[in-house]
Amino acid sequence: MNDTTTPASAAPLPADPAPAGPPLRHAGPAGIAGWVLFDWSMQPFFTLVTTFVFAPYFAARLAPTPADGQALWGYATAAAGLVIALMSPVLGAIADASGRRKPWVMGFGLLMAVSSVALWWAAPGAPAAVTLALGAFVLGTIGAEFATVFNNAMMPGLVPQERLGRLSGLGWACGYVGGLVSLALTLGFLAADPETGRTLLGHPPALGLDPAASAGDRASGPLSAVWFLIFVLPMLVFTPDVPPSGLPLREAATRGMAALKKTGRALLAEERNMARFLLGNMIAMNGLGALFAFGGIYAAGVFGWATIEIGIFGILLTITGSIGAYLGGRLDDRFGSKPVVCGALAILIATAVLIVSIDADHIFFVVAAAGPSPGDGLFASTPERLYVLLGCVIGMAAGPLQAGARTLLARLAPQDRIGQYYGLFALSGKVTSFLGPLGVALVTDLTGSQRAGASVLIGFFGVGLWFLAGVAGRRAPAQWQ
Repeated sequence: MNDTTTPASAAPLPADPAPAGPPLRHAGPAGIAGWVLFDWSMQPFFTLVTTFVFAPYFAARLAPTPADGQALWGYATAAAGLVIALMSPVLGAIADASGRRKPWVMGFGLLMAVSSVALWWAAPGAPAAVTLALGAFVLGTIGAEFATVFNNAMMPGLVPQERLGRLSGLGWACGYVGGLVSLALTLGFLAADPETGRTLLGHPPALGLDPAASAGDRASGPLSAVWFLIFVLPMLVFTPDVPPSGLPLREAATRGMAALKKTGRALLAEERNMARFLLGNMIAMNGLGALFAFGGIYAAGVFGWATIEIGIFGILLTITGSIGAYLGGRLDDRFGSKPVVCGALAILIATAVLIVSIDADHIFFVVAAAGPSPGDGLFASTPERLYVLLGCVIGMAAGPLQAGARTLLARLAPQDRIGQYYGLFALSGKVTSFLGPLGVALVTDLTGSQRAGASVLIGFFGVGLWFLAGVAGRRAPAQWQ
């Protein structure tokens, strides 16, 4: 079966030989559902903490100014990305040699959960609140991303190759819905407007949370932890794992590192196509990650949005993201991963240009528009409404981009080294996670302008598209035909 991403003018690459050992065991419905629910279980950390609730709270309430908050958050994201970039391929190689993925998923998931709980104590006026918030965010991000590496590595063995696109798209869509539900619960019952003391539903916050102390915003951390611990259980119970190799950890680490070195040499000498994919993914995905990381912070600084406005914006974005990821998975299986990924990137480039053309008083850089005024209601000004619309477009494009890249890797990588390649995939998704936010942070620092800082992301999308457009497909391995 040929991958539909192969250009007509390019000869398909030879199939990888099937690895020694038993054939892949595809999962049953319960196992697939458990794997899909991992995205549901992990997404609140990215939705609530990284993007729409805690990050804007940090910029608006803990940092000296919103611009300082954007810069500090960017430096913290960069630090986490550097650790992830250095360690993901190593851990993936060790997992390939040792076999099982689930213990790694749970270990790093617990790191995310404990770090998320610690965010509760990052209260306004608390000693070292900024340091605590940034440190817990860094550790939580490392845990979440490493857990995702090992969950992704389970994917190729769960379904036939021709269904990988739908499985990946379903996982991303489920994750978006999980983020949506957790965000709706946070806005409806926990986070309140400091001025009115009411949540989005018009009630006082549950559990006696104090709006003046932004307790509802800080509760997004513990909620993310509890959510993960509950909804990761079906994956741990029902989803089949790779059998353990029986190797001691030290020997597995030695073999894994040797295999990683071999893979690295092959990338440089033979696997130029895979190297091009990983490089393009490295650049593009972290433009997207930085765009998500600063979307709420940007709106808080430019439009003065509080938690309720940013949360509603996040709900709209996650709804469109869920739809986009599901439809993108269908398009992936029909037309191939590469057209889906490249089309999504082209949309993101155009959208990012329009976003940086907006400020509180202008659209399209030079067209004057009345800015928001107190008492006008939600998204009352033209710049705000256009920003919301563009956010929805980002959601529609981001889901297919993320799901399509994950599927393209599964179709390109040799099955017997899938953990290594998903480790490299995480590296390619995180190497510029310290360069992207670092670029945003530095330009914001130098110019004092959030808009100037955000504009550097357009370059990441453009260069990533150039690399990914040149990636060729390959035939499915023999055991997938």
